[in-house]
Amino acid sequence: RKILLAKFGLIFAVIKFGRLPFTMNMNTKRKREDMEIVWQTPANPPERHDYIFRNGNFFSLQFPLYAVFFLQQTFLPFFCFTCAGIRYVKPYYFEFISHVKNRWAGKTIVDLFSDEFKGRPRDYYESAVKSGRIQVDGQKVSVSYVVQSSQKISHFLHRHEPPVMSWDVEILCEEPDVLTVCKPASVPVHPCGQYRKNTVVGILQAEYGLAPLFPVHRLDRLVSGLLILARSASRADLFRQQIESGAVQKRYIARVIGVFPDKQQVVNANVNYNAREGRSTVEVGDNQGNSTASLKGKAACTKFTRISTNGKQSIVLCEPVTGRTHQIRVHLQYTGHPIANDMLYLSESVSSRAAEGLSADRAAAKSCSPPDPISRTSDMANDSNEDFSIDPMCTNCPNLAPKGYDGNEEGLWLHCVKYSGPDWIYECPHPDWASLS
Repeated sequence: RKILLAKFGLIFAVIKFGRLPFTMNMNTKRKREDMEIVWQTPANPPERHDYIFRNGNFFSLQFPLYAVFFLQQTFLPFFCFTCAGIRYVKPYYFEFISHVKNRWAGKTIVDLFSDEFKGRPRDYYESAVKSGRIQVDGQKVSVSYVVQSSQKISHFLHRHEPPVMSWDVEILCEEPDVLTVCKPASVPVHPCGQYRKNTVVGILQAEYGLAPLFPVHRLDRLVSGLLILARSASRADLFRQQIESGAVQKRYIARVIGVFPDKQQVVNANVNYNAREGRSTVEVGDNQGNSTASLKGKAACTKFTRISTNGKQSIVLCEPVTGRTHQIRVHLQYTGHPIANDMLYLSESVSSRAAEGLSADRAAAKSCSPPDPISRTSDMANDSNEDFSIDPMCTNCPNLAPKGYDGNEEGLWLHCVKYSGPDWIYECPHPDWASLS
């Protein structure tokens, strides 16, 4: 009984103060003195030990790792937490390689980085050049060095990848030349932007040793469902040829606001994607029947069929005939029935009451407005207690996630369920949200 009371006393201290009532010197592990830095490149494959898993919500508060471990080991025998988990990547040293574009030529090396890569302050780039973290053609240069076209630029930095939800990448079908998986929402398909290891391709290589893999089609990061990956480039090309020729039928399901019409709806409306804003808009001709030749967007067509409704929301089958960026999302918005948790495309005409209580896509919302400088988790301020090296030049340390990412986002209610071609069919189970109750 005394041991049990002592445990609960320590639990109370952790919950109230975010730490144990005694100190633990964790910093000795992370001193960089005499530490040999190993620089990774795209040739270095992701490995299982590269990832850190954390429970969501409760444990994403500002608890150090040792406090989280204590709570898990002590508290879980008495209570069950069902919070969604988060997958982080341990920060690692990485060499980014680029070549000077014509429009960069004539700029100083510091001006180039300050103008083109605004994620870090100018004084960081000055320090990186002086210390050799930024090099030109493999050589250290001065901060006033003027770059020339086609020169090789290397940027050696401490890389922090954004977190994703920790749902498994479930293998659905494994054939000699094809692999199909159920892609979790929030996980990109392949390396892009800040993501490299926290991708479907990276996770499959780290956890199952599956490589090389060639994605056959795209799924946006926030979309879940069927993803087809070829085991060879030639097989991937065959799939793509069938898709481009219109020989492949694609089926998605979405959960939308309102009672969707019971008859099939076909939307023929151009889609214009604005890369700077990260969103698409619909373009249609005028009511006078004039030509759409002046429209900037690409021709797009989607068929929608209602599956079920509860009077407030509907589950809709979506069959895109073309494949434009955000096509299903923006076409559903055009019908007046946007995806119910798609904050990027929820129409202004949707009343606040209709959207009240809905799970929101926070990542999409952030892309429309500047990020809140003070996040709920203070960017995981105590992540310095994780077992990774703190780099004194890094602008993200001691946090696990890069600035602007708090690991607190949800998947879009859009799910790929089926792809079928001339002599093949691949399917994926429906998600839980597809059942209206």
